Amino acid sequence: MGNMGVWQLLILAVIVVLLFGTKKLRNLGGDLGSAIKGFKSAVSDDKDKTTETLSDKTSDSSATNNDVKTETKEKDQA
Repeated sequence: MGNMGVWQLLILAVIVVLLFGTKKLRNLGGDLGSAIKGFKSAVSDDKDKTTETLSDKTSDSSATNNDVKTETKEKDQA
């Protein structure tokens, strides 16, 4: 009972097409595709922002460390 054969799937597809119509199914497929595309772009944008934030923090901390080292050297020379 759990396994569906090719004929059962074909009959189910015909019933779905008869119930909803091809135009509505085509619109549903297009909407689903654009939703998936939007989700993928949002995920990749989030990864890019995270990478930029991490690189900004790293460069800021490096600049701060260089300033502290410079101040320390100036105090030692004085």
